[in-house]
Amino acid sequence: MPEKRVAITGIGTVTPVGMGVEAFWNALVGAAACTRNVSRFDAGEFDSQVAGELDDFSARKFVPRDYRKAVKVMARDIEIAVAAADLAFRDSGIITKGIDPENTTIQASRLGCNIGAGLICSDLDELGSAVNTAVVDGKFDFKLWGSHGMDNLTPLWLLKYLPNMLACHVTIIHGAEGPSNTITCDAASSHLAVGEATRLIARGGAEAVIAGGAESKLNPMGLLRQGLLKRLCNSRNDTPAEACRPFDAEHDGTVIGEGGGLLILENLQCAEKRGAKIYAELVGFAGACDPEGFDVTRPTCGSLDLAVEGAIRDAGITPDDIDLIICHGTGVPAEDACEAQGWRDALGDRAAEIPAFAITGAMGSMFAGAGAVELAAGALAMYHQTVPPTVNFSAPAGDCELGLSDQAREKQLTYAVSCAFSVGGQSGACVLKRYQS
Repeated sequence: MPEKRVAITGIGTVTPVGMGVEAFWNALVGAAACTRNVSRFDAGEFDSQVAGELDDFSARKFVPRDYRKAVKVMARDIEIAVAAADLAFRDSGIITKGIDPENTTIQASRLGCNIGAGLICSDLDELGSAVNTAVVDGKFDFKLWGSHGMDNLTPLWLLKYLPNMLACHVTIIHGAEGPSNTITCDAASSHLAVGEATRLIARGGAEAVIAGGAESKLNPMGLLRQGLLKRLCNSRNDTPAEACRPFDAEHDGTVIGEGGGLLILENLQCAEKRGAKIYAELVGFAGACDPEGFDVTRPTCGSLDLAVEGAIRDAGITPDDIDLIICHGTGVPAEDACEAQGWRDALGDRAAEIPAFAITGAMGSMFAGAGAVELAAGALAMYHQTVPPTVNFSAPAGDCELGLSDQAREKQLTYAVSCAFSVGGQSGACVLKRYQS
């Protein structure tokens, strides 16, 4: 039985540059830079005080009225995913239980969910208040914590911080009863989630799948951890909009961004039958890892070249067919150099000539949510036949020659490849194809 073709028919983005597909795309092509000094908490004692923040964000307006109480037990990562799901389904035109339970347009058992998630940080104020009840004479008492301290946490406390809760809430709200999965591979999570969802549809396991990722490391622990890994830009607290500079000669670290995106992947035949708007087809996928294993002291791009080569092969094309590269581009000098070399290893000399862009300069690194937003940007680039600019890119670092520009460019685009990688040495790549009826 031939595999079914897979289309992207809905895009839901929750990012510092904009909510929803239209605002997101307009910000991208307009080169909006939205990184700024941290305002969600006092970051004055941190070396890096810059982030890509979501403004006045809450999932309450993205859930049915009778589900709003559940927002109280959602960590910020979960709220981002729930909002992105609502935006994606509405953009696709698919009516789910969460939109209109009396007039759904897809069978619940044929709707799946595959979401990438990260390590969700517990609310420090909430946890700290409970911990203080088990402190005696300045020392933490484990027995007191076990007998009384934990009682000061809400019984549902843990359910706010389990990575699979992103998919749990999304599937409950929208009545998705098909295959569901959570992938936790840091910044590679979204590509792996989208790739696995594509294969599920291709083999007939679902009619549609909502897939992507979301994460917010914008909290004291997230800022501390990334600072200890020496990944953050510490030199531009006074010019925060210029802090993250992917592949640029003046790059000196990344910026924490919060957000994510979810895509509606759909059986192409079903999408065409209902007259859906089709942004692009997803035609190739592969994953890879660094064979030397996990080592935070050694820059790695997770064998990006192998993931890209595998995805291109899976699409049944060659590197010569690629018209667009969607880079990961953290802005960490050693990581940018490693990534650029990976693209050269996969695509040869053409890597420097193929139009390329990265979104991190505009909004920072969104970790588990990054890849889905990158894929959303790639699908929109294919749909509009336009390559967005790379914010804060002026001239390439000596080892980072790729086809980037600080200006939007109209191009004929048929095939695009996107790849993301994690600090832990994993990568995932997807190939998009322009849809032509």
